[in-house]
Amino acid sequence: MIIKVFDLAFDTDHYYIKRSRVVEQIPFDNRTFYAKFERIDEPLTPLLVTQHLNKQYTVAVPLLKNGHTNYLVLEYKGEEYARFKSLAVHLFHMSGIRDYHIYQGKEREKIQIFIHVPALPLEEAEKQLHAISEKLKTRLAKRWKTLPSTQLPEAYNIVTLPYSELL
Repeated sequence: MIIKVFDLAFDTDHYYIKRSRVVEQIPFDNRTFYAKFERIDEPLTPLLVTQHLNKQYTVAVPLLKNGHTNYLVLEYKGEEYARFKSLAVHLFHMSGIRDYHIYQGKEREKIQIFIHVPALPLEEAEKQLHAISEKLKTRLAKRWKTLPSTQLPEAYNIVTLPYSELL
């Protein structure tokens, strides 16, 4: 089922709800991840999106489907969020990246940038994100994460739905 959130479209048969406790321990690549997001094996509904936007729940969606993604995501959290946004927009303009959307996270200092891509394999997505990240690092201290990543288990290659659009 395809669900729209602002200008984003997610085709998923499951979603994740953030809990106040660890719901699962995930062994991956000789490490253990402690997940606070619980997987719900049902399609995301417009009601859940509304509840998320009203901050009743924190809802996340998977970025990977059959090893491919339709979005490259940069998440920045820090005091220089306005500078990060401006720098990213400038970089995208110079790099010819046109299909992106910038959103506000739950807190004011959290920026989420979604770059729409046509069903990229995980390894290629990570390669493109690395190139973008390296360009950003020349101007700003790295305080962002990129998703999806081969360094994370599938249950961590998820993104919290945005809360509002940034212009």
